[in-house]
Amino acid sequence: MPQPQWLVLAIFLSLPALAASPSFDCNKASGSVETLICNDAELATLDRQLAQVYHQALPKIPAAQQPKATQRGWIKGRNDCWKSVDVRQCTALSYQSRIIGLQIQSGLIEVSASVVFDCDEFPQITAVYYSQLDPVTAVFRFNDQQLIASYVSSGSGAKYQGQNFEFWEHHGEASIRYFDTSTKCEIRK
Repeated sequence: MPQPQWLVLAIFLSLPALAASPSFDCNKASGSVETLICNDAELATLDRQLAQVYHQALPKIPAAQQPKATQRGWIKGRNDCWKSVDVRQCTALSYQSRIIGLQIQSGLIEVSASVVFDCDEFPQITAVYYSQLDPVTAVFRFNDQQLIASYVSSGSGAKYQGQNFEFWEHHGEASIRYFDTSTKCEIRK
């Protein structure tokens, strides 16, 4: 028995809405950031991707290091993006950083070799690049900090941006901005 055209059309039109929904119930969304995620297909996709990575990572992380408490803290931090100048960008970066952090912590992605930079303002910065990620991502470690930054297009060299952090390397020299501190670095030989 053929389906009425209006039923087929209604099902077809509802598919994009279903595909763009986040992993949480939008009827229970609280705050402007969760409402934004519910109304933004890209952010909803990032939310679903995080939920998938979280469930894949959980069994691979030792019980003492389980990310359940940090996940609650991360949600609070993500929701604090309402304070940001660019709420959407802050939210997207928050998702990307959390996804990558969980993938690294759980061993879901292979760790690449590290590169060490000697810098003027920081004793040294270690960079690990993950070219298998999209966007290409690097983890920078210095002064007991670990920052995740994603590759962004630049006129020359390799430029990575993260929250309050920018790294730009060209021909073995790098310039770094972390909050209000800027410094020059060279690859350790």
